[in-house]
Amino acid sequence: MRQSQLFGKTLRGDPKDEVSANAKLLERGGFVYKTMAGVYDYLPLGVRVIEKIKNIIREEMNAIGGQEVYMTALQPKERWERTGRWKELGAEIMYQFKDRSGRDLGIASTHEESLTEIALRSISSYKDFPLYVYQIQSKFRDELRAKSGLLRGREFLMKDLYSFHTDEDDLSKFYTKTIDTAYKKVFKRCGISVVVAEASGGVFTKEYTHEYQALSEAGEDLIFYCEKCGFAQNKEISSLKDGDKCPKCKGIVKASKSIEVGNIFRLGTKYSKPLGLLYADAKGEKKPVVMGSYGIGVSRLMGTVAEIHNDGRGLLWPETVAPFKVHLIVLDSAKKAPPSKARRASPVAASGEKLYKNLLAKGVEVLYDDREEKSAGEKFADADLIGIPWRVVVSEKTLASKGVEIKRRSEKEAKIISEKELLKEIRL
Repeated sequence: MRQSQLFGKTLRGDPKDEVSANAKLLERGGFVYKTMAGVYDYLPLGVRVIEKIKNIIREEMNAIGGQEVYMTALQPKERWERTGRWKELGAEIMYQFKDRSGRDLGIASTHEESLTEIALRSISSYKDFPLYVYQIQSKFRDELRAKSGLLRGREFLMKDLYSFHTDEDDLSKFYTKTIDTAYKKVFKRCGISVVVAEASGGVFTKEYTHEYQALSEAGEDLIFYCEKCGFAQNKEISSLKDGDKCPKCKGIVKASKSIEVGNIFRLGTKYSKPLGLLYADAKGEKKPVVMGSYGIGVSRLMGTVAEIHNDGRGLLWPETVAPFKVHLIVLDSAKKAPPSKARRASPVAASGEKLYKNLLAKGVEVLYDDREEKSAGEKFADADLIGIPWRVVVSEKTLASKGVEIKRRSEKEAKIISEKELLKEIRL
């Protein structure tokens, strides 16, 4: 991608109405555009990050047998009345309205009812189990306090997986082993360390649930956790306080603010019973299907990575989710010549073009800063703000040394190496 053609420009100053680091940096870096509180548009750089996160999630969900679907956001009232959640969610988070025919509709804030109803056509026998289905889709919630950039939104991306089982034992095995492993892999691959905390089920279930919390001062949650054994609880259900002994291993409990990036629920038969999702066991007896629900906030995860991985100059994307791997910058004194042809014909410009094409041919994702009107200082400032893992510079100095200048975004010192060494370095 040539930066001269990139849709979405960097901003020099912080947006006036933003407080959180992720909102400031993502807007300044040209990743998102704020439409209103809790609602963001994703520009090309932001879409590339989101797609990297989605692909990581897909790989890990597919690895445990997940099948991807895509369900509607527009929902009929009748479906939700059968579980009693039309009134319950309408009083808290669900957008509800009448269409022109007078029919009551809602915009889905979650999809338990939807998939349970759809499953009626696919599940009838014990031979149909287990079944794991997931989607990545926009959710809509009428948040009273939409704030903190991507961390609390009214429209946001979420991955929700639903599992279907014959009994609670099978659900527990999937819940405690497979999902725990898969989720930890997702967050680790995205560059986030998480604490798994016990929590209440809220409007989704009366059962005990588990949250995946990333420690951060920007978080709205408060958790109590033990570094020794990993035990943790959300403050809303906990009697613990900072400095207490861990009830599991007697280690010291610490308190910390945190960002919830994932949440998993044992749903049991809460949705299968009212919606009539039954199966015939080996004896032919009809029994309600046992379910689980497993969510990851995709856009919130992007915001969390930005909130945690940054410094005073800008973002520091982990390579796994960075929009590009290399930020190629050309510094050419020939730009001072009035005709642009003079620059395009210069050895520095020609070298930059050649390296750009060579990297693309090798399958390297490159953002190529070919902007003629920008100074070296402006280009370096934008590179730091955007936060791509590797910065590669072509200049008169590097040509004289028969190499290129390379620097990790997270490091201070740059070095000059050959193009052959460059390919080895960036593929470590």
